[in-house]
Amino acid sequence: MTGVRPRIALTLSRPSALQEASHKRYRDALEGAGADLVVLHPGDPIPSDVDGICISGGGDIDSTRYGAVDIACADVDRDRDELEIEIAKSAIERDLPILGICRGFQILNVVCDGSLVQDVPGHRPEEREGLVEHPGVTVRPGSRLAKATGGAPLTVNSRHHQAVTEETLGHGLVATAVVDGLVEAFELADRRWVVGVQWHPERTSEVSLEARRIFDAFVQEAARTTTLSR
Repeated sequence: MTGVRPRIALTLSRPSALQEASHKRYRDALEGAGADLVVLHPGDPIPSDVDGICISGGGDIDSTRYGAVDIACADVDRDRDELEIEIAKSAIERDLPILGICRGFQILNVVCDGSLVQDVPGHRPEEREGLVEHPGVTVRPGSRLAKATGGAPLTVNSRHHQAVTEETLGHGLVATAVVDGLVEAFELADRRWVVGVQWHPERTSEVSLEARRIFDAFVQEAARTTTLSR
């Protein structure tokens, strides 16, 4: 670390008692890695003085955002779509570090003109008791994810029913982990540090130690933004 605590904008779903524990996991992971947080909920104004963006998990994205008819979307929040798509586009344009997690991974794919598989059979949480574990996930050597995690095979969790495939991958994105034909991680090749993971590293009991290191790498890269611009 540089000694500077970078300001990270963390996007979350609308506050509720049901989401309180989930939101806390994101806050704890980022603050534990050394970030000062600016928490954003749907409808909040987008700050201009942040050093990195973390887009968290949540409900499905409005299918019209990627030019598709809704056949299987759930928990759509169009205000949240608007916030996260706008902040992701702005951060990419400014070359700020971005970490997209689960829904945030899918937002980045949509922002890069990709699309989504709206429903993967057997992947709805109620169909699989909320979680599928993926052990031994291989990460593309030399990628930002490999550097963040040390390059060892990862154990990660799967909590999504929508997905990205090689065929639906957005422009400029490079797949860095693939499991059973589904892209589980990617990065934006022409930007400093834009990484998306389909799994939930903030759920620390469900992933390997190496997978959790993504937060440290992200916050360290955001700290470089502060030293470059302030």
